[in-house]
Amino acid sequence: MALTTPIKTYRDSQRTPNVVLPPNACDSHVHVFGPAARFSYSENRNLTPVDAPKEKLFALHKRLGIERCVIVHTALHGFDLRATEDAIAHGGGKYLGIALVEPTVAQSELRRLKTAGFRGVRFNFMKHLPSPLSADDLVKFCDRLVDVDMHLQVHFEKELITTLAPTFSSCAKRLPVVLDHMGRVDARDGITGEHYSALCRLLDATSCYVKVSGIDRIDDDPPYVAGKRLAADLVQRFPEQCLWGLDWPHPNHTHVPDDVTLLDALNDIAPTTAALETLLVHNPQRLFRFDV
Repeated sequence: MALTTPIKTYRDSQRTPNVVLPPNACDSHVHVFGPAARFSYSENRNLTPVDAPKEKLFALHKRLGIERCVIVHTALHGFDLRATEDAIAHGGGKYLGIALVEPTVAQSELRRLKTAGFRGVRFNFMKHLPSPLSADDLVKFCDRLVDVDMHLQVHFEKELITTLAPTFSSCAKRLPVVLDHMGRVDARDGITGEHYSALCRLLDATSCYVKVSGIDRIDDDPPYVAGKRLAADLVQRFPEQCLWGLDWPHPNHTHVPDDVTLLDALNDIAPTTAALETLLVHNPQRLFRFDV
């Protein structure tokens, strides 16, 4: 398939969710794609998606009962943050963002991004994405984030959890650190798996947050029983350190998941009212600091 052939990475399911969400429930991990007519895609992208603009995202959240959101800027737009910034600007204060920046970004630009509603910066350590800086440089960059009161978000291959854990621990002494998608572990290995155990050791030793998003990335068999089992274990063991997100519109995936299925998984991941409110309301508010 040619790079320029648009790929639709999300469904338009109209099913009604079973889970009952608390007021101010937050989806802490989504992206927006385009529209390409306004916001061009990066020349270095590995696919061309069908547009998934802010209007689609807002409509999805309204239908699902999600009131708050954090938009993680996608590598498909490179370091051009306009699509994400535009969505934040139209979100009425209930949509915030995570930026992708070059390590050489000016401190004045970081301050501008903070004012525009970005709460953190994400760096990728993934095979399909370029790593813009070394682990040592990541620790140094954290001092720049502290200066503008932003946090660090990291996305990494499961094989790197052991080697990167000391780096993340050092960063977590300086500022909040968010670990994406449960460290991309393999859910088939269960709660005693090598990489999942390393993830839990890191969470035990630090105040890092972990996103229990991506049950469909660590387990590609709907309804993601193995993925839900790990997510539920994290929520039970580290209740104050967990965040949740749909990961809509699901780029670089093995399949196109159903968002209602992912939302209803919360019945198993956070099965009590208190657990659900901690995961969807209290933890996101503490980290992202919504004003409305």
